[in-house]
Amino acid sequence: MLRALLILTITVVVAALVALRVGYAPIDLHALWTDESARLLFFRLRLPRVALAAVVGASLAAVGAALQALFRNPLAEPLTLGVSGGGALGATLAIAFGAGASVAGVPFVFLAAFAGAGVAVSVVYRLARTGAVVMPGALLLSGVVLNFISASFVVLIQYLTDYSRALQILRWTIGSLDVVGFGLLWRMMIFIVPGWVVLAFAARDLHLIAVDEETAVSLGVNVRRSERLTYAAASLIVGVTVAVGGTIGFVGLIVPHAVRLLFGEDVRVVLPCSFLLGAAFLMLADTVARTALGSGELPVGAITALAGGPVFLWLLRRQQRLAAM
Repeated sequence: MLRALLILTITVVVAALVALRVGYAPIDLHALWTDESARLLFFRLRLPRVALAAVVGASLAAVGAALQALFRNPLAEPLTLGVSGGGALGATLAIAFGAGASVAGVPFVFLAAFAGAGVAVSVVYRLARTGAVVMPGALLLSGVVLNFISASFVVLIQYLTDYSRALQILRWTIGSLDVVGFGLLWRMMIFIVPGWVVLAFAARDLHLIAVDEETAVSLGVNVRRSERLTYAAASLIVGVTVAVGGTIGFVGLIVPHAVRLLFGEDVRVVLPCSFLLGAAFLMLADTVARTALGSGELPVGAITALAGGPVFLWLLRRQQRLAAM
């Protein structure tokens, strides 16, 4: 495990250096000592954006690894289970009715996205569970249908609201990590770090649940409590990341699968390694989004979808072949 963490830590550092240097306006890191405009660009725009990409990528990958272990399904991730869709609908409602509002100092967009994600994961779980068994097919189907329903409501709200907020919703729904300064990032971390801590402490229980629920119970795991904690942490993390960066899909699918191919199936290894690799992956994906058009910018959600869509189809085909054996 230590070897895997060391390798991935180096990967994160390399990805961060590439992301910090490359962009529509390349920055020579040596110029930061002498060039005031370079310092302003670096500390106000480039560094906050790269840090946000790392936090969002790490969060989505860790949630994907946790959900795949909990449901014992390699296709489970926030997007395919409808969690992102629910969070997106909640955040869209908040934007439509006043994006700048706050409750006790907490941005209302965060609260609405968290509530939407929590409702989504509860609905999908109840639809897919029959007695003590979670049906993988029903799980995915429920998540996909819930995403369609959420997306339909988002479009409807976008159509009914005023032009400026409709444009804000459109730009947000395709995924963007554009941020100025660290203020938003610090507020985000207040909510997201507790979710990270819960998932880290749940890694052992999730590993046993991923092997077999009956085995986990026999070894003293309170499965229902672990499920509730994982649901709450996943809803909180996805709700906040969706509120900040929009719908960025497939990070939670690609990254844990790559980690399992490289370092094995142990969830106690997969979860922290997915956290690190997810940070590196989204930093590089955002770098591609910022530079692919030269002077323009692509939505980072489009880059992750182009990378994750084929992987999802391949995993689905692979799972069907395994089920037929």
